[in-house]
Amino acid sequence: MSKPVSRREFLNLIAATGGVAAVLGIGGALGLIPGTTSASVPNLMPLNGQRKRVLILGGGISGLTTAYELGKAGYDCTVLEASHRCGGRVMTVRHGDLIDEIGNPQICNFDDEPHLYFNCGAARIPSTHANVLAYCKELGVDLEMFINENKQALVHDPDLNGGKPMRNIDISTNLKGFMAELMWKGYNNAELDQPFTDDEAQKIVTLIRQFGDLDANGEYHGSGRAGYVSGGYIDEGVHHEMINIRDILQANVGLLRSTLLENEGETAPMLMQPVHGMDNIIKAFTRQLDGKIEYHAMVAGVYDHGDRVHVLYDKDGERHRVEADYVFNCIPSHLMVGIDNNLPEAYITAMRQIGRGEAYKGAFQMKERFWEKDSIYGGITWTNQPIRQLWYPFHGLLKQKGVMLAAYDYGGGSEFMRMTHEERIEAMLAQGEQVHPEYREMAENGITIAWHRMNHMLGCSARWGQMTPEKMQYYRALQQPSGRHYFIGDQVSIHAAWMESAIQSAHWALAHMDQQVRAEVGA
Repeated sequence: MSKPVSRREFLNLIAATGGVAAVLGIGGALGLIPGTTSASVPNLMPLNGQRKRVLILGGGISGLTTAYELGKAGYDCTVLEASHRCGGRVMTVRHGDLIDEIGNPQICNFDDEPHLYFNCGAARIPSTHANVLAYCKELGVDLEMFINENKQALVHDPDLNGGKPMRNIDISTNLKGFMAELMWKGYNNAELDQPFTDDEAQKIVTLIRQFGDLDANGEYHGSGRAGYVSGGYIDEGVHHEMINIRDILQANVGLLRSTLLENEGETAPMLMQPVHGMDNIIKAFTRQLDGKIEYHAMVAGVYDHGDRVHVLYDKDGERHRVEADYVFNCIPSHLMVGIDNNLPEAYITAMRQIGRGEAYKGAFQMKERFWEKDSIYGGITWTNQPIRQLWYPFHGLLKQKGVMLAAYDYGGGSEFMRMTHEERIEAMLAQGEQVHPEYREMAENGITIAWHRMNHMLGCSARWGQMTPEKMQYYRALQQPSGRHYFIGDQVSIHAAWMESAIQSAHWALAHMDQQVRAEVGA
């Protein structure tokens, strides 16, 4: 039995982290922290002239990682990619690029400038994602800071403040103050003084007071953390007017959660992004795999024969057959179950347990970076509308134009999927101008992406749902190879949706295969 955590130990966590999630007691329960903070790349045995051929099905980041590491060890690798590009959900669009959504193909019409790009899928690299960062260093991918939370950005709810947007810092500061005042009143004597020594109780009370910026009597009267109406530098600062807690609580609870907790867990500082677009990571991999990637190669069959595997694929109107010693497969599970194969029925049943994720994004090129006039430099505005979020680009700072994320519904987006492209654009404009009155006038060259309609993907990140014991058995079954077939990608991770997860799944499979190869050659 694990040792219970005392109230003293729990509250010491608040001192150690300084985070809202610790105060609310949900940070660990959400499982936001990855299991490793060091690179997991396996030490593969060099082949030293022995010939072994490997097929990689799909050019997502797990497939590219696999091909790259095997190539360094001397394996003969071929990547079969169904699309015109590699990267999967690591996709950046610029002037002239194709957005290959079924029923809504688009060509990006942003101006041809290096800072005018949009990351349609992966957009952030947490500092704890050691493998992604290690590959960026190894492959020479330049990085810059990504601004995720900006307290100067806005929060918007039609039921809050008469529908007029408010600064994030005004809401979060007042919420913390009210919450801390409740904690003080609830714990000061009855809960804290009795079980602890006077010294311990005083420390806990001090932590609560500092968390909410309470006065010496444990009351909240506003805070300088939200900035000042005037002064605060060489003159005494005049606080913004305190917002009544009942007014704040008119807002949607999910919106308030985002305001408080977006700076926690994996989306906490520091976050990074590749200079000039996330797909520069993909380009760095593909440069190392020159001549080893076949595009427009649609896998039609996968067959394991015990001592070898063979794959059928269609390209340029012809059916091709190729054999290999091993296969690594990052085709999305909901597509793979429809491809002919001789894999065990239990293995296919396990694949069917993975849900097909949904996500929607949209963006506009803006004629002017109007948000910078309001001292918003990067970060996210939250709104209780279907568009959910607005992201302000930090790259291209102080230039004339910028590309602004106009909608991001992760885990949803079906409402936008049912719309025509023109209806999507109008919805984003109508909802965006509820936050920024000049929005419609400034927006140009809009794009939209519904990932559950993107060709060769038809979904976003995997959805395992709650990991019940039964589901964990399915997960473990897919993590193991079926003969000489390995299933990889973030879909074979408990912590899906991140590049780090996909890379670690590839590393796990590579290490397992390496042990098989060592056994074959008696190493």
